[in-house]
Amino acid sequence: MHSAEPVPVMVKRLPGNEDLPLPAYATAGAAGMDVVSAEDVDLAPGARHAVATGLAMAIPEGFEIQVRPRSGLALKHGVTVPNTPGTIDSDYRGELKVIMINLGAETFSIRRGDRVAQLVLAPVTRASWLEVESLDETARGEGGFGSTGGLAALPG
Repeated sequence: MHSAEPVPVMVKRLPGNEDLPLPAYATAGAAGMDVVSAEDVDLAPGARHAVATGLAMAIPEGFEIQVRPRSGLALKHGVTVPNTPGTIDSDYRGELKVIMINLGAETFSIRRGDRVAQLVLAPVTRASWLEVESLDETARGEGGFGSTGGLAALPG
């Protein structure tokens, strides 16, 4: 079980963005905080844009913020975050921007104040590499993409 205590994250509104809300949880059970656009953008089909949020932050060491798409935008309009989840590292101090892509058939308009993504604060576990001559055997072995099955219409 995780701690119910919130982790403080310092956030700075960049000049000209004092009217925008800070990222916030929409419901008590929400894992992600909605973040809004600080600019107007028209995304043509196939276009990508790093959408400004007007915010900079100091994420505590040992954490990251994951940038995730909003499911309604993806389902209804084909607008998503292509590098999902995007990672904001704890040592980054620039403006948070959300890379968005329009996979839909129509131009999609983002207006200042529109909710464009979700932010999830997550702990980071650092790895250290231990080089070896061989790896242990598993039932899967070297089976790669699709090797464990998948769609009923495709052969296993």
